[in-house]
Amino acid sequence: MTDDAPELRASDADRERVAEVLRDALAEGRLDMAEFEERLDATYSARTYGDLAPITRDLPVGRAGAAPRVSMTKEPERDGGWAGRITGGEGSSTWAVAVMSGFQRKGRWTVPRRFNCFAFWGGGEIDLRDADFAAGEGVINCVAIMGGMNVVVPPGVEVVVRGIGFMGGFDHSEEGVPGDPGAPRVVVTGFAFWGGVGVERKVTRAERQRLKEERRQEKLERKAAMRDLHDSVRESVEGTHRRMLDGHRDMLREQRDERREQRELRREDRDRRRRGED
Repeated sequence: MTDDAPELRASDADRERVAEVLRDALAEGRLDMAEFEERLDATYSARTYGDLAPITRDLPVGRAGAAPRVSMTKEPERDGGWAGRITGGEGSSTWAVAVMSGFQRKGRWTVPRRFNCFAFWGGGEIDLRDADFAAGEGVINCVAIMGGMNVVVPPGVEVVVRGIGFMGGFDHSEEGVPGDPGAPRVVVTGFAFWGGVGVERKVTRAERQRLKEERRQEKLERKAAMRDLHDSVRESVEGTHRRMLDGHRDMLREQRDERREQRELRREDRDRRRRGED
């Protein structure tokens, strides 16, 4: 964590790396459960790097690596293909625990070959929509005891559900949907007792925003087309009305001119008769 830019906003990945350090400290006995839960709550509620820095300041670096560093360079945009999202190597987070609490894995993170999670009187969310994958297949092993978990996958990912439920269950609704060529496969397995593990398919926030923008653009185009049609009809009606008025004015002008000519003729005729009498 850099101290020269504490006001910068922290990302979900930054919070997740700090949470991984806390989990390692809990496993090593450096934190008790109360301290772990208190610091974990502070981690997920942190907004800036300055908020995150004190949480792990008294902890050594575990296998999760150092606390997040501020990057002053913009990461390259993804090309949108699956090949760039299967990175190889290790996952950025390999397990999660929620005991009378909750956990989240979301945003930009790397799904390991096997991710283990446990919930007791609590819940968790594993969101894979913006995630990279360490391998072409990732196993999400969920153990839910009187709790629940939800796995969110993006379109194009094949899902296989192999979990066992006892007075609980696993959601199989997304099974059987073929995956895109080159896309990873997600295997959801584990055990649910008086609890459940849900699986749902959602588009990414960027894709949702793109679809929203497309719908907005289509609506604007329809409104513009209707406006053009209305203007065209109005111009046609106004043109017809204008021609009718012009024709009516021409007719009145001709009638006025004709009456004027008749008056002139009658005046001339009277003048001739008057001169003849004289």
